[in-house]
Amino acid sequence: KEHTMFETSPAFSGFSVDDIDAALEFYGTTLGLKASLNHMGMIDLHLATGGHVIIYPKPNHEPATFTVLNFPVDEIDDAVDALVAAGVTFQRYEGIGQDEKGIARGKAANQGPDIAWFTDPAGNILSVLSD
Repeated sequence: KEHTMFETSPAFSGFSVDDIDAALEFYGTTLGLKASLNHMGMIDLHLATGGHVIIYPKPNHEPATFTVLNFPVDEIDDAVDALVAAGVTFQRYEGIGQDEKGIARGKAANQGPDIAWFTDPAGNILSVLSD
């Protein structure tokens, strides 16, 4: 097998926000993730899997229309309840069957995971999901 130059690269992902301080507070405090401001004024987000995401300030930021970060959890109802208690509002999308908590119950219908979406202060879409 031929090796590619990226096979052992410690790749990471990134996305933008319009307010780096609000994002640091949200990811570090509200979500309780390992988030710190680096020397370039970007947020280093260290995920439990060992993954790394950078969040960078962008003055003309426009949130993506897709989910940028997914958080698998054991119990989606517990995760949604905890996030709501922390002040997070869950999103509702036209054409997606969601219950009163905003959870799309895919498991029972054999249509993928149970999933619920929320946004960061910059409008980027995140999810909690359980399969």
